[in-house]
Amino acid sequence: MSKRPILVLQMQRMGDLILSFPLFLWLERTYPGHPIWVVAEEKFFRPLMPISPQVVYFPWAGLGVLRKEKYELIINLSIREQAASLAGELSAEGKLGPVFNSDGDAYILGDWQLYRASVVHNNRHNRFHWADLNALDCIPLDTISRTSWSDPRTLHGGDKRIGLFLGASEESKRPAVPFWAELCSEILSRGMKPVLFGGPADTGLGAEVARGSGGPVLDMTGKLNLGELVAVGQSLQLFITPDTGPMHLAAWSGLKVLNLSMGNVNPWETGPYQNDHYVLRSTMSCALGCWACSRNRLHCHDPFVPSRIAAIAKSMMRDEKSALLKTSLPGLRLYSSSQRTGGLYKLQHLSGHSSGAGDKLGLFWQEFFGMSFGMWDESCAKLVWADFRENHPRLAQKLRSHLPALGSEFSKGLAKSTPLSDNFWNSCPLILRQFAGYVHLFLQNNNYERTSWIKVLSLYERLASIVSNS
Repeated sequence: MSKRPILVLQMQRMGDLILSFPLFLWLERTYPGHPIWVVAEEKFFRPLMPISPQVVYFPWAGLGVLRKEKYELIINLSIREQAASLAGELSAEGKLGPVFNSDGDAYILGDWQLYRASVVHNNRHNRFHWADLNALDCIPLDTISRTSWSDPRTLHGGDKRIGLFLGASEESKRPAVPFWAELCSEILSRGMKPVLFGGPADTGLGAEVARGSGGPVLDMTGKLNLGELVAVGQSLQLFITPDTGPMHLAAWSGLKVLNLSMGNVNPWETGPYQNDHYVLRSTMSCALGCWACSRNRLHCHDPFVPSRIAAIAKSMMRDEKSALLKTSLPGLRLYSSSQRTGGLYKLQHLSGHSSGAGDKLGLFWQEFFGMSFGMWDESCAKLVWADFRENHPRLAQKLRSHLPALGSEFSKGLAKSTPLSDNFWNSCPLILRQFAGYVHLFLQNNNYERTSWIKVLSLYERLASIVSNS
């Protein structure tokens, strides 16, 4: 007897689809014998099929076939309303992610899917990667921890070609033409050869960069489809790119990546997922977690100086990690991607100024939510908090000082079933906003039922116990 399919709805961009590839592999291992079906944009999945895990893809036009089946599990990773409607309409043993019920009301199913929704505009201290959050509601942590990813290629000899991907989904996420042109000049001066890449919309950008570089630059913008980009990437020694779908494609295919993480992205969430890639990020406070820039210009772009980027690229090509550790990076932090204990994504700080309190607080909230959702016990959360309290006593005291008012508000909510104000989480101190954002959305998602207030008070008591007694 054939087993019921597992359906994944991933109607987002190319990068989101590639970041779902680990989930597809883990589903195959966790639910052996169940076909994995994926609804995605055909313009994205068609060229990716040769390198994708073995799943069955459906375009949105294939809904007629999908409606005939009953599913073992439906995982909706899309934010589109039609995906939530479909997830609600179809029959399944289990469902995760946004779902419309029969009354047309929207709910988010799954602790981790709800947590991910709670970091929208509230991701300053989030330390969970999207690829992990895709999976944590349905994949055992042990399965994730047993997964090993191949190291990126280090090519020796050859013509020392470096790929530069120029475009991004938003202008704020990519460097401007003068930066790219100067970077090409710096790369050439160090005996390396820049090759420009981009989609059809980046063709004019490529021509401008090539003209401004003052040297021989191969411009391949708009000339390759995704499959051809993967093939050409086998001959490159490095890929320098903003946070884009092609960045995730390069990392998945084994091409070593240097991610210029700028603008309204968070590398902890969307950095290159496999091990031993590199991420550069501004040290500015607002760059710790940015959903949308509210300043008069993109100040976080300023520290990305082409000569520094070229020097890092040369050390990466030579696989000289010791040189990277000593690199002077005013205004920047250099990270490498890795896996923490348990297999979850981690950015390892290598050089440049550390964010200190921000990194430690982010790690604490990661430990706290993992503990709260049953992934591990509270011992690590206690250790991380003790370290935070010792090194940042004023901030630790600030967090503790706001807890009584928070507890009082939750107690009143339980007693009177009064909803929180619309701006509750956003009005909380920044140091507590990760917790407040999740609690607020959790209560809304459960219609402020009494059981949800009890759960919130339980979470609050666990938090208070850790930060007050450790």
